[in-house]
Amino acid sequence: MSESSLRVVWVYPDLLSTYGDRGNALVVERRARQRGLGVQRIDVRSDQSVPTSGDIYLIGGGEDRPQRLAAERLRNDGGLVRAAENGAIIFSVCAGFQILGHEFVNDLGEREAGLGLLDVWTARGEGARCVGDVLAEVDPQLNLPQLTGFENHQGVTHLGEGVKPFATVQVGRGNGTGDGTEGAWRDTVFGTYLHGPVMARNPGVADMLIKLALDVNALPPADTTWYDALRTERIAAAARPA
Repeated sequence: MSESSLRVVWVYPDLLSTYGDRGNALVVERRARQRGLGVQRIDVRSDQSVPTSGDIYLIGGGEDRPQRLAAERLRNDGGLVRAAENGAIIFSVCAGFQILGHEFVNDLGEREAGLGLLDVWTARGEGARCVGDVLAEVDPQLNLPQLTGFENHQGVTHLGEGVKPFATVQVGRGNGTGDGTEGAWRDTVFGTYLHGPVMARNPGVADMLIKLALDVNALPPADTTWYDALRTERIAAAARPA
């Protein structure tokens, strides 16, 4: 494999990087290098075109106005949609998750078109914000351990028939619909509300993306000591009675 065999694209870090979501890019890069894989990380700012030749695309969360600007620019640019059509892996968090859907409510209180890469649509919740630690069981088809993360959003995301829930919450509110769903996924496109950053708490998610990008069923083992300590602490904290 060449030194730049795995191309990881971090989309719009200047607009979408709330709660340390940039950490997801760092974890994917590190987990790949731990296996001796070459990695080329490409940080694409909002005034740049999104390349279509990436293997893994990561999108973080953001405040309402930056989210609207990001959606506008991604629609006009078209690169992320073309990358998805080419079979790229896309993992999105919070505002990024909403942008991948059909529509969301922007900072002006208007319905804003998303990219339509996931069959979901997001309304603005009228009750309390979804805030706090989350524990969830990931869709068994993805073969991942219990998911831990932190949510902070007002959106209520409804899933259509074209997607499956990424996980089912045990602690927390997930998509905010009251049905226990958290996030969504279809083929190689994933969305979640979980920060943390989610891949620092759940390195198995990063490994899953790498396996999909390389089209392999398994990766060589890698040291998980630090991740395991963080997971243990956060899972215990979330499970502890308030």
